[in-house]
Amino acid sequence: MKIAFLGLGRMGQGMAHLLIKAGHDLNVFDLYPEQAKSLINAGASLSESVADAVIGREVVITMLPSDGALNSLVTSKSGLLESMQEGMIHMVMGTHGIQVIRTLTLLHADQNQIFIAAHVLGRPDLAATGQLTIVPAGPSDSVSKMQPIFDVLGKQTFVAGTDPQSASAVKIANNFVLGCAIEVIGEAMSLVRKLGVDPAMFHKVLTDGLFGAPAYEVYGKMIVDEAYDSIGATAIIGLKDMNLALEASEAAQAPLPSASIFRDRLIGAIARGEGGLDWAVAAKEQARASGIEVKD
Repeated sequence: MKIAFLGLGRMGQGMAHLLIKAGHDLNVFDLYPEQAKSLINAGASLSESVADAVIGREVVITMLPSDGALNSLVTSKSGLLESMQEGMIHMVMGTHGIQVIRTLTLLHADQNQIFIAAHVLGRPDLAATGQLTIVPAGPSDSVSKMQPIFDVLGKQTFVAGTDPQSASAVKIANNFVLGCAIEVIGEAMSLVRKLGVDPAMFHKVLTDGLFGAPAYEVYGKMIVDEAYDSIGATAIIGLKDMNLALEASEAAQAPLPSASIFRDRLIGAIARGEGGLDWAVAAKEQARASGIEVKD
């Protein structure tokens, strides 16, 4: 398939490499061209602009860090709206808010372009090995056409429906649950540590018992070891995700009180200069609040 891949951060690079390895024809673009070096060596073509990247492509994949970056890339002069042909597919794979997805759905429809949200669940190491979970939503025939891409990038696909915002709702809700898991693990670890229990032993109780899931295994071990420099999503990205959850909560009039608690922990960590560490560093804030000495 002829693909334009826009956005070559830690997640995007791993995904783009897999698509090249699978035989897809990639044009790539990033505001920082040095990000594309390894992809060019692997066979991708580097484009100097968004307009150049989409020429002759069947689908444009965007993997961008924020709503602002996505909106700018789509709506600016010589951006996607102006550059894509009618019938071309724009597939968003980064994490974005409900409102920007709603807006882009309408804008692409006005241009007779096809818009799909296909958000990914997983850390960069999973992105690099094709083990992501992918949640797409959009026109059924177009989503089906993208299945070969999903098969390369992910271990499983869950179609959320025909409205792109449905995929965004699943992604935001999933990140909300994961953030709350980190928060509750951090609180529980602080409790047992204050009462003289070895946190590694408690982690084993959790993961060998009722909570034997990857989230409790991976993040619980990170919290036990205070290994917050093993970065999946940073605290800054986590704060963005919790803000997206709260924005969706307000739009849906469905309160998410736990999101505010975890958000405050992240803000505390960022205020201490720890925004570049994994978002599990929120547990370090909980430990501080409990009077526990932590690693600097």
